[in-house]
Amino acid sequence: MLKKVLIANRGEIAIRVMRACRELGIRTVAVYSEADREALFARYADEAYCIGAPPAIESYLNIKKIIAVARESGADGIHPGYGFLAENPGFAYSCEREGIKFIGPSSRVIELMGSKIAARKEMNKAGVPITPGTKDAVSEFEDAIKIARKIGYPIIIKPSGGGGGIGMTIVHDEADLKKGLENSSQIAASTFGMPEVYIEKYIEHPRHIEFQVLADAHGNVIHLGERECSIQRRHQKLIEEAPSPALTPELRARMGEVAVKAARQIKYENAGTIEFIFSKGQFYFMEMNTRVQVEHPVTEMVTGIDIVKEQLLIASGKHLDIKQEDVTMNGWAIECRINAEDPLNNFAPSPGKLRGYRSPGGMGIRVDSGVHTRYTISPNYDPMISKLVAWGRTRGEAIERMKRALYEYVIVGVKTNIPFHKAVMENKRFCDGELGTHFITQETTLIDDMQAIMAREQPLEEKLSQVFDDSKRAAAIAAVVAYTQAAQKDGRGSADS
Repeated sequence: MLKKVLIANRGEIAIRVMRACRELGIRTVAVYSEADREALFARYADEAYCIGAPPAIESYLNIKKIIAVARESGADGIHPGYGFLAENPGFAYSCEREGIKFIGPSSRVIELMGSKIAARKEMNKAGVPITPGTKDAVSEFEDAIKIARKIGYPIIIKPSGGGGGIGMTIVHDEADLKKGLENSSQIAASTFGMPEVYIEKYIEHPRHIEFQVLADAHGNVIHLGERECSIQRRHQKLIEEAPSPALTPELRARMGEVAVKAARQIKYENAGTIEFIFSKGQFYFMEMNTRVQVEHPVTEMVTGIDIVKEQLLIASGKHLDIKQEDVTMNGWAIECRINAEDPLNNFAPSPGKLRGYRSPGGMGIRVDSGVHTRYTISPNYDPMISKLVAWGRTRGEAIERMKRALYEYVIVGVKTNIPFHKAVMENKRFCDGELGTHFITQETTLIDDMQAIMAREQPLEEKLSQVFDDSKRAAAIAAVVAYTQAAQKDGRGSADS
């Protein structure tokens, strides 16, 4: 069993991993940048080491510094969380070379799945449905014309590396094909260092549905059901839920079998996610995330399985003690990503210091967060404040519970996307389960709905903001009184001086 784990990440995911470690009796090591010196995760760990200045390239992306801390602290495992180095094959290889257990798949698998072209080839070998398109990279315009004519417009040009929708270009006709090809290739080269792009048929009215898989080193592979992640802004997920309102039990079983088959094909080990595009009853492999996902809590809430604990146990060489028939989905869970951003200003980041913070609670509510009152949301990193999860016996109950939790959430000092989440929870199309990856752009009334909600109800944070201000004044008065009393006692002054 692992004895000490270094968490090569920050914020809420660092605390999430540390909690699982603590329950398993594993000691934890935090690494933090100078900007995170006062962060909660750095205090929560058993040991903490500063590894550099705020820019990620000097700290959270610095492989040499992180490996050096692992050696100095005696950590026998490293958990990468998500983002930063989580899907960097070079980091996983450095851990392997140093004899430190990387809590995730092998560097070989990360590299294989990091290339979407290579991943499509592997999935094709396994008989996993893939979107019609190219098997190899496309660089010549003439080749692109032939492919596009064969599969039919619209098409989508995608970088082979990277993610987050960066560099993807939708092309509706031949007139825009050359420009789209050049644009995607240039962005891919400058962003990911890989100019290779490929072409797929663009699936209209898509939903984003992904399956959580767990695989140990002994050949055991299972899935934990699906998550629907269709509510996205610029290809970034904002709301996720489990299960998906689109799937029948039969379709869930079929897609789950395909996800397991995909993991077996590449000899996957640890936790991972097989992502599908789903439309009109058909599904196609999109990509594999070789790490724990931001939205993993919704799966945990409906299955009762601690995914991060399973990661640690698998990395320790343990057999999966969960069989596929043991996995059942109980109720419904919805996750809202609470970010410091202004939804009325195109979701612009809103960094700053929190003057007041109170998270919601009560039946069926989970909050994964790494902030506290007086915490500063740094402009250097992702502006996520927390992940708010609501569980209910039905989807309707989960939605109502989420609406109640959003009302209770008090965040003073920065703008947040809570009004956006409130508007979505009241949206008829969302409540009816009619989701799609273009939901936000299609629901053109969302801004008006947000403004109406803000005008209609006085948020609890406004009601309590005066309390926070009064508390600050009270603290200041108390400090003055204490100083005056001390001065009088020391003979330094009097009440009249």
